[in-house]
Amino acid sequence: EVQLVESGGGLVQPGGSLRLSCVASGFTFRYSDMSWVRQAPGKGLEWVSSIRNGGGSTTYADSVKGRFTISRDNTKNTLYLQMNSLKPEDTAVYYCVMGQKRGQGTQVTVSS
Repeated sequence: EVQLVESGGGLVQPGGSLRLSCVASGFTFRYSDMSWVRQAPGKGLEWVSSIRNGGGSTTYADSVKGRFTISRDNTKNTLYLQMNSLKPEDTAVYYCVMGQKRGQGTQVTVSS
């Protein structure tokens, strides 16, 4: 069974940083492309970033480019999202995604 377990969310002030983690199990992580998506209150899912299985290719939404960094550790079956220079509009539940599967999400709130 595919399991994706996110952690690392929380309350942070504008301009602050957080690092999200997603521990994966139930599939061959190192062969899988992975993504982060988010859902802000009252809005639909928004793609944030993706990383290819080897980790050498990454893509970002324009809204986070230059502030967020996606990475992975295939030895730990873990996906990361380093978020810097956070803005109130980054407030959302962040989900780790593999194919059609996603985790339970972790809440990120950016507020003073």
